[in-house]
Amino acid sequence: MTHWKKLAIAALAVSAIMGSAASVSAAEPGAIPAVQTKEAAAMTGMTWKDVPQEDILAYKENPWGLVYDGAIRENQRGKVNIHPITYDLHGVAVRANVYTPANYDPHGSYAAVVVAHPNGGTKEQVAGLYAQRLAEAGFITIAADASYQGASGGEPRHTDKPAYRIEDIHGMVDIISRYPGVDKERIGALGICGGGGYTLAAVETDPRVKAVATLSMFNSGVVRKYGYGTMTAAPEVAQKTLAQAAAARQKRVETGVIDLTPNMTETLTPEEADKLPFDLYREGYYYYGKDYHHPYCTFSYTTESLMDLAAFDAAQNMDLITQPLLMIAGSRADSLYMTEDAFAKATGTKHKELFLVPGATHIQTYWVKEYVETIGNKLASFFQTNLER
Repeated sequence: MTHWKKLAIAALAVSAIMGSAASVSAAEPGAIPAVQTKEAAAMTGMTWKDVPQEDILAYKENPWGLVYDGAIRENQRGKVNIHPITYDLHGVAVRANVYTPANYDPHGSYAAVVVAHPNGGTKEQVAGLYAQRLAEAGFITIAADASYQGASGGEPRHTDKPAYRIEDIHGMVDIISRYPGVDKERIGALGICGGGGYTLAAVETDPRVKAVATLSMFNSGVVRKYGYGTMTAAPEVAQKTLAQAAAARQKRVETGVIDLTPNMTETLTPEEADKLPFDLYREGYYYYGKDYHHPYCTFSYTTESLMDLAAFDAAQNMDLITQPLLMIAGSRADSLYMTEDAFAKATGTKHKELFLVPGATHIQTYWVKEYVETIGNKLASFFQTNLER
């Protein structure tokens, strides 16, 4: 087993922290408070191997490349429709999907929700799933690929800087606020996994967003500094990460070659993945690399991005959030501690709720039918309540 795989087993962030890197050519210059904590109806806890193979969605052809269960296969009058769009964000062409509700009237007045995808994900996976579910509840929604990732433009590819991800969310608000039929005074935001952390950071300074929700929130910066599964400072992890990032930057400056972090969906075998100590990585391996794979998944990042990631903490300014806040996580998710930490620090809002989905792990909130149903209903109710006229 290689050195970086051993580090993964030791619980460091598999896809973005330690180990050897691949190379590509550079682009040409140019504790939870006891406040409103609720649980959904009890469900039987599931593990990946408990799920019948026929219930796991394999990658299939779709006119819009959608890979989630129940995805739209054709636009039909009187139903939820999908509209691919491209827009410019600071010189980067961003590719997005807008979902409109059944019987959409461009002259009407609709609340809207922007949806930010997980680290490594694309708009066609879980972000699209919940964007479609919210459109079914009557909202206009948008899910966009992050700049420098997926089908969006930007060079060098696979750049993963928090500032860019945060600006992507502001950009989605910009675009959806001008979409026909959208009431710009009724815009909400949903962030999933890493997109949840970036969404928290974005809404802290963007009062155009009137309500914010996260699902399985992942604090990307804390993981890069401390390793996964802990909030205890680990200077040795941080310094090793920063040394690796600095070396990659210097390499680019001197040679024009860009180093990438390892992609576990390509370098681990299923047998090795099954031995990983955290459900997020075990199940993420199958979700992103196998059963819900999308060709534009970005599961490898420029090593240099770690310089910015190590300085980021999604929960740092939670007191600036004054909007209604809903944070959803699986009760068995080993990433739950991140949601708990951010939720406890959200002292600026008078309306916040932590909603736990019994039995669910982090990745299972992306695709298990019973969990998706519960989460979708909760999100719809939250946004309907808080984005009223």
